[in-house]
Amino acid sequence: MSENAVSVLSADAMPERDNPYVIMLRRLFQHNSARLGMVLLLILIICAVFAEQIAPFDPIVPLKDVRRRDPPCIHLLGCPAAKSEHLMGIDGNSRDMFSRIIFGARLSLQVGVSTVSFAIVIGGLLGAIAGFMGGWVDDVIMRSLDVLMAFPGLLLAIAIVAVLGPGLINALLAIAIIEIPIFARVVRASVLSVKELEYVVASRAQGASEMRVLFTRILPNALTPLIVQGTLGIASAILSAAALSFLGLGAEFPTPEWGLMLGEERNSVFNAPFLVFFPGFAIMMTVLSFNLIGDGLRDVLDPRLVHGG
Repeated sequence: MSENAVSVLSADAMPERDNPYVIMLRRLFQHNSARLGMVLLLILIICAVFAEQIAPFDPIVPLKDVRRRDPPCIHLLGCPAAKSEHLMGIDGNSRDMFSRIIFGARLSLQVGVSTVSFAIVIGGLLGAIAGFMGGWVDDVIMRSLDVLMAFPGLLLAIAIVAVLGPGLINALLAIAIIEIPIFARVVRASVLSVKELEYVVASRAQGASEMRVLFTRILPNALTPLIVQGTLGIASAILSAAALSFLGLGAEFPTPEWGLMLGEERNSVFNAPFLVFFPGFAIMMTVLSFNLIGDGLRDVLDPRLVHGG
C-alpha cells in the first residue's frame, strides 16, 4: 500500500475535531438549569423588544373611568365574577399593571447590561494591569479596591447616590462602582494563572511588546471566569437597582421600574397584595434566569466540574 493511500486512510479514520465554541454551546443547551434560564431570559427579551406591541395600555398615562386598585382578571382562573380587561389589575395611580410590568422588562435589561458592561471594562482593565505588572502597581490597585469591598455593597451604593443625588443614571453609576472590584479580582486571578504559561513566554521570546502580550495572548485566555461572573453580575445589578428604586434613590416617578413599583405600593401589601406580587415576581424570575445561566456557564466552561446540570 502506497504512502498516499495510508495517509488518506489515516485522515479518514481520525474524527473531525469540533469547534470549541460549538462544543460549549452544545453542552450549555444540554445543561438543565441553563435551559430553564435561557427560556426565562428569552421571554424577558421578547417582552423588552416588543413592549409596545404586547402592552395593551400606556405604562405612564393614567387611565380614565377605572376603579383604583381594580383587582386582577381572576375570571381566567374560572371565576366569572370579575370581567376586568386589565390582566394584572390597576395600580394606585390608575395605570395598567400588566403594561408597566412589560415595559419594566426593557428597563431591567438596560440596567443590568449597562452597569455590568461598565464594571467589566473598568474592573477588567484594572485587574489585568494589576496581575500583569505585579509589584507596587498590583498593591496600589488591589488595596484600593479592597477598601471598596470592605463596605456592604448596597450601603455603599446608597452613599454614592446620596452624594451624587437620586436618579436612575446616578443609581446605575453607583451599582457599577460597587461591581468593579469583583471583576477586577476575577481578571487578576486569571491573568496570574495564565501569564507564566509556555505560549506567553514564547511570545516574549519572539520580541512581542508587553502590551501586545497582555491584550493578545493573556486576556483572551483569561476571560472564562469573567463570562460567568458577568452573567451573575447582571442579576446582582438588577436586584440592586430595584432596591435603590424601592428606597426612592433610583428610577423616579412615573418610570415603569419594578423596584419603584414595589416602593409605590408597599402600603397596599394587605389590602391589594397583587400590586406588590407582580413586580416582585418579575424581579425574582429575571434574577433567577441570569443565575441559572451563570451556573450553567460555570459548569460548561470549568472542565473540573461535572456537566449536565
